[in-house]
Amino acid sequence: MDIDCLKCEQKSACCGFGAWVDLDEAKKILALGLAGDFYHLEKDDNYPSGYRVGTSYEDNSCSFLTPEGLCSIHQVDYNLKPAHCKEFPYEDGKLSPFADVLCSVVKSRKAKEAVSP
Repeated sequence: MDIDCLKCEQKSACCGFGAWVDLDEAKKILALGLAGDFYHLEKDDNYPSGYRVGTSYEDNSCSFLTPEGLCSIHQVDYNLKPAHCKEFPYEDGKLSPFADVLCSVVKSRKAKEAVSP
């Protein structure tokens, strides 16, 4: 399934639960001085620093999402936008398990497939 995010009418829907970010990446993002914060520091050996932090508190939207529904990190420095966000709705080269919930393009395709015989 190929997803064209530029055709999405609800571009900020995928930011509904935030993302996990490597602690070192988070420090660089915080240095930009943007409104937003990181939560839930956790040890995770899958991240280069050995730690990850989340961009949202509990089930809230990403704290770096502007009122206009845009990523404030992307607006200032795309290179610092978390890899997880750049890749979504994919994760490790496959469709993310959260795509069914967060990606309106995937949801609409799945709904059409369910109706079609």
